[in-house]
Parts: sequence; C-alpha cells; structure tokens
Amino acid sequence: MLQATPTALAGGGAPPPFGTAVLANLPFLLSGMLATVQLALLALVLALALGVVFAILRSVPVRPLRFVGTAYVEFVRNTPLLVQTFFAYFGLPTVGVRLPAFTAAFLALGVYTGAFVTEAIRSGILAVDRGQSEAARSLGMSFGQGMRYVVLPQAIAATVPPLGNLSIALFKNTSLASSIAVAELLYNAQIINSRTFATYEIYGFVGLCYLVFTLPMGALVGLLERRLTRYR
Repeated sequence: MLQATPTALAGGGAPPPFGTAVLANLPFLLSGMLATVQLALLALVLALALGVVFAILRSVPVRPLRFVGTAYVEFVRNTPLLVQTFFAYFGLPTVGVRLPAFTAAFLALGVYTGAFVTEAIRSGILAVDRGQSEAARSLGMSFGQGMRYVVLPQAIAATVPPLGNLSIALFKNTSLASSIAVAELLYNAQIINSRTFATYEIYGFVGLCYLVFTLPMGALVGLLERRLTRYR
C-alpha cells in the first residue's frame, strides 16, 4: 500500500485554484483507493464462499440445516450493515475477540453481502429443472454430488448478473468502513477535507473514483447478462 500523509494547504490570501487540494494529496487519496479495492476483493471472496455454502444449506432436504441457512439470511439481511460493522469492531472485544479495523470491516462486509449472495444462488438452484437432479440421482449420485457436479454449476451461471450487481453494491458499501477508522478512500478524504476545507473538490474526486470502478463493472454485468440471455 502507498505510504502517504495528507497535506494541508497554506492559508491566507486568495483561495487556491480548484483541484489544488486533490493534487496536493493525490498519493494519500490513492492509498485510500487501494485499501478500498483490497477491502472489496476480500469481502467479495468471503461473500461468495458463504453464499454457496448457505444456499446449499437452504436447499438440502434436512430441516435443521435449512433452518440454519434461513436464520443466517433473515438475520443478516434485516439488520443494517453499519450495526454489523460496529458489532464486529466494538462488540466482539467484550467476548475477548479483538479484530483490527480492516479485518472487522471486511468480515462485516463479507457476511452481510453473503446473505444476499445466498438468495441469488438459491434462486438459481430453484431455476434449474428438477429433471437435472433426478437424472443425477438416476446415475447413482448422492445429493451432494448432484448439487456439486450438476445443479450448482448451472445455478451459478444463471446468477452471474445478480452477483455482478451485488459486487457493485459491495464496492460502494466499503465506504462504511470509514466509520471504524479504516484508512480507505472516504476516510482519507474526510481527513483531507478537515485540513483543507475543499469539500466539493475532495468529495467530487471521491465520487469520480467510485465511478471509475463501478461504471465498467456495470457495463461488464450488462454484457454478461446479454450473452447469457442469448444462449438460453
């Protein structure tokens, strides 16, 4: 990660030209952008792993396992991400678990997004024709083998567009990590703004940084959706 510190602008006289605060603190902003990307990627990997596991749990013919999957989805989806972030960082130490701010943020993001990934993959599983799983059983496959080799690959392929949209939402949700002092893009921008008072300039640049990532991601999701729809 880039090592940088914010730079305060010299006071007095005429206000500096628009863009001066961004240029003077560009390394510091870029270090925050790098932290944002790292946070999003780690949280996405965790969310995908949790989504696959709990989607399977919600689909197995064993009621206690289905209950576990349902409880996870309903609890996580119906509580705010900010509350979950605070719990990971401020709440877990009360039971002896102390996490660095970055770790707490990516765990909260991953667990939260994982609940939505679970439902997306589960909808894909339900969309797969039942004849596929019946054919797998007729070939002697167990439920787990049929899910792994037959149903799940088709389900994940069908849920690529919603998973892409969830990835975009996750990337934007990384901004909430600033609430627990993770040095990501928004947090670094807040520090610069407190020293330069160039509010429109700094936060306008932050918005552009998010657009640089989310617009290409949205275009890629649209392309994948059109290609998948064409071959169905």
